[in-house]
Amino acid sequence: MRRNLPRRWACLILGGALLMPYMMAGVLIAAQWQGQSANLLLPIQIGVFVAVLPVVAVTGLFLPIRALEVNAAQGLLGAHVETPPRQAGRTWQERRRTAAWFTLHLAIGGLLSGSTLAIVPFTLVTLALPFAGRATPVIGVVVEPGWAAVLWPLGGLALLGVLVATVAGAGELLARLAPVLLGPTPSERLAAAEDHARTLAERNRLARELHDSVGHALSVVTLQAAAAGRVLDRDPETARKALAAIEQSARTALEDLDHVLGVLREDDRADAQTDARIDARTDAPADDRADDRADGGADDRADHWADAWADDRAGGSRNGVGPENVGGPAGRSRAPQATLADLDELVAASGAQVRQEVGDLSAVPAVVSREAYRILQEALTNAIKHGHGPVRLAAAVQDDDLRLEVTNPGRGDGGRPGGRGVTGMRERVRLLRGELDAGPTEAGWRVTVRLPLRSSP
Repeated sequence: MRRNLPRRWACLILGGALLMPYMMAGVLIAAQWQGQSANLLLPIQIGVFVAVLPVVAVTGLFLPIRALEVNAAQGLLGAHVETPPRQAGRTWQERRRTAAWFTLHLAIGGLLSGSTLAIVPFTLVTLALPFAGRATPVIGVVVEPGWAAVLWPLGGLALLGVLVATVAGAGELLARLAPVLLGPTPSERLAAAEDHARTLAERNRLARELHDSVGHALSVVTLQAAAAGRVLDRDPETARKALAAIEQSARTALEDLDHVLGVLREDDRADAQTDARIDARTDAPADDRADDRADGGADDRADHWADAWADDRAGGSRNGVGPENVGGPAGRSRAPQATLADLDELVAASGAQVRQEVGDLSAVPAVVSREAYRILQEALTNAIKHGHGPVRLAAAVQDDDLRLEVTNPGRGDGGRPGGRGVTGMRERVRLLRGELDAGPTEAGWRVTVRLPLRSSP
């Protein structure tokens, strides 16, 4: 407590300083009401002090003072106040709690600031009385030299001790109340928990997609490696193509893995990644898990497909079997989700008039490409549903970022900020540490997105 006393005293003096404008206004109003001239240098008037406290409470409901008071409580009082989550608007519950703290801070700070300004000089004067050598008036009492002059310093020190104890108690009280009144409200905690749950859900979804995409790539590598080994002597050119396809698949899977791990890497990255892997394994289809356990069966399937691809290498693509589309046993497709390479199909399926401005997207990692496709899909859906006229869709790589833009005439009511469409897009963008801007323009509605191509937390 001794260590925190000076800072807590400073916090109380800050409260008194914040109260001064209210007191000065109160003195002016009281003087006008009584038909007298105002003297702003008069000591605290108890009636004015009591009258301005409701005004302090009302202004605390509307002034954006919560951040200031949180910083004061943490830095000066030494209180542990959990930082409230950022919200679009203030709730009345938060306003009332902040107003209660603001009123309490200014009321106690005003009283103890005034006491400090009065008692500290008074104590200094009493300490000088024994050395005055003559009668000295003190607060209306004439102090004669002698024992009386010696007793006054003792009374002054005792009064100063009471002030210090009162300041310490008031500082401790405010330090205990700060987390209660300035910390997150139940509604804010609920909103933060929901936001955290959405973030975890997105991360788990990303982990599952990584499981699918890397699993697909490894399946392709396994099958093509087996096929290349079988035709290496008979057809070196086909084997060379298979090895090139293996290199490309492995490179894509490695980039995918690196990017996702960079996104998921946080202070608790070890636990988060473990949970993601568990979720990925738990949520995998039962037949996938059975296939994973049956390593011997996987070897048999690899031999079967390698033989089929090797025997039909010249016309394998016609039968749906080849380096570019090896999927697995009949009836099972392990193809990854749609990416930016499928934009043409997306636009064609929409049936809308869309003007595409798509640059070279070959350098976009698979994870970013999948998420960007979903973002463009949602933006295009909103543009078609809530706009009118042609839609402009732009996608290009600039420096180390992927830039997306969808614009269309119309208000775009279904895609306004706060709607489910933009909320979903915003969660995807935030997960990839990008930026999204969605809002009305003079010509209609526009969605712009920036996604970094490299994950650097």
